[in-house]
Amino acid sequence: MNIIFSDRSPHYDASRLALTFPATAGDMHVECAITAEALEDHFGAASLREADLCGAFLAHRAAIERAAARMIEATQSEAITLHSGYFRMYRDSDDGVKSPFAVRPHA
Repeated sequence: MNIIFSDRSPHYDASRLALTFPATAGDMHVECAITAEALEDHFGAASLREADLCGAFLAHRAAIERAAARMIEATQSEAITLHSGYFRMYRDSDDGVKSPFAVRPHA
């Protein structure tokens, strides 16, 4: 599956305490999100402030997008949320995530 992420900045969703970011998987639009807790626990966000969350996201965008791609591949869902527990379970040294699922490279 070819998964493409937009290069625009993530959107802060205060009602979910998460950042959202779009992806396209084949011809399907996917709403991706990462929780504030995951950004604090695993990517160094200093607080729940939007600026801190966005800074952590942008600094670790590649690792977060790899994790999102793995979840999209595994679930084939139109909406995914990366929680802190995902990163605790599937951690590895290169991007913080080790997936139990076979993933094909994406563009």
